[in-house]
Amino acid sequence: MIVTLRKLVPEDAAGLLNLQHTLDRESSFMLLEPDERQTGLQQVKEMIESFTASSTSILIGAEVNGGLAGYLSVRGGSVRRNKHSAYIVIGILQQYQGMGIGSGLFQEMEAWARTVGIVRLELTVMTHNERGIALYKKCGFEIEGMKRKSLNIGGEWVDEYYMSKIIA
Repeated sequence: MIVTLRKLVPEDAAGLLNLQHTLDRESSFMLLEPDERQTGLQQVKEMIESFTASSTSILIGAEVNGGLAGYLSVRGGSVRRNKHSAYIVIGILQQYQGMGIGSGLFQEMEAWARTVGIVRLELTVMTHNERGIALYKKCGFEIEGMKRKSLNIGGEWVDEYYMSKIIA
């Protein structure tokens, strides 16, 4: 299996939207439920363009056999006081998990972050997402705290860890 990690461009909008819909269906660890994603193709294209236009944001895709198997988004701060900080979202199709794609995405992201002056990387993860937590810790993230009753999934309260990594 050959995995290509690359910055996503507006022409990737359909592939990214399809990936997001699939992740919404197959993973209970993503924020949106399967019927909640309201973005259309044009909105995804505009989102990719906004990431491209920002000096502190990036979308990185993991491509396998010509299709997206995963992605990592980094949304950096937009004002002087928080431009050094960025929030991360990652999603990888189940069939490609455990194959190093997540680690690769984080390595690409960190190399990019260092070049643009990002110092703080942060994310949230459901406390029962053991595989995700293991990946984040492996990549140098630490738990900073817990967001209690952060989400309501199927009528049940779910806590999230707030995790970060300082890279400079």
